[in-house]
Amino acid sequence: MPDLSNFRVAVIATDGFEESELTEPVRPLKEAGATVEILSAKLGQIQAFRHFDKSITVNVDRVLTDAQPEEFDAVLLPGGALNADTLRMGPKVQSFLQKIQEQGKPIAAICHAPWELISAGLVRGRTLTSYYTIQDDIRNAGGNWVDKEVVVDRNWVTSRQPDDIPAFNREMLKLFSQFKLSVASAR
Repeated sequence: MPDLSNFRVAVIATDGFEESELTEPVRPLKEAGATVEILSAKLGQIQAFRHFDKSITVNVDRVLTDAQPEEFDAVLLPGGALNADTLRMGPKVQSFLQKIQEQGKPIAAICHAPWELISAGLVRGRTLTSYYTIQDDIRNAGGNWVDKEVVVDRNWVTSRQPDDIPAFNREMLKLFSQFKLSVASAR
């Protein structure tokens, strides 16, 4: 397992996120020593789903408007159609992702979460995957959609669905670790 101590990950989510796409990637991040903060539009708790059924709630650590991209080393975007569709139109989400991208920091997105990258205007020229129902949106935004369990394109790692989480986690940890090492060697 890589050492992600002193590595800060912003998880941007809201009501309607797919439970496993948040909880299962967060677990190995924390096990690797990363500091993980759940950012949302409101404090309190956000509602998870398992497909179409409500499941657990997760505590929000901070309101997104109180967080700055410079405070974080990476972003994790869990899926869930309702979650991603709600977040994608938020100007703060868009600007946060744009600044993370401008800084070359890693972004991990699964399932419907690439909608947020599309609305932030970041997909043109990128190769990625997602849940199959949004492949046209990716192509229409100028991205190259591929049907693979996990795709790494420079500072992005993307996956299609909950079944792909083991591959997603493996590549996310690898990408985040490489970024941490490159930053450390640049100092």
